[in-house]
Amino acid sequence: MANVVVTMKIMPKDPSTDLKKIENEASEKIKNFGGNVGKVDIIPIAFGLQSVNIIFIMDENKGSTDELENQISAIEGVNSAEVSDVRRTIG
Repeated sequence: MANVVVTMKIMPKDPSTDLKKIENEASEKIKNFGGNVGKVDIIPIAFGLQSVNIIFIMDENKGSTDELENQISAIEGVNSAEVSDVRRTIG
């Protein structure tokens, strides 16, 4: 089967949350899930709140990312984690 490019949006609990810590822990969980992290963006939301957007590649045979989203949501300081985009790779 093909690989997919997944974008995951991770929202912290408040503006003072250490985003680098969330990024590092989430990246580790993605690697353990079988994903390969490609890009990480910090996106301003409002009133000082920022999200961590992680783009990674994984085998589509893994199926749903629900388990991974639950693991990342359990990281200290994370309010929510959701997949915002999934696209099949070409080539």
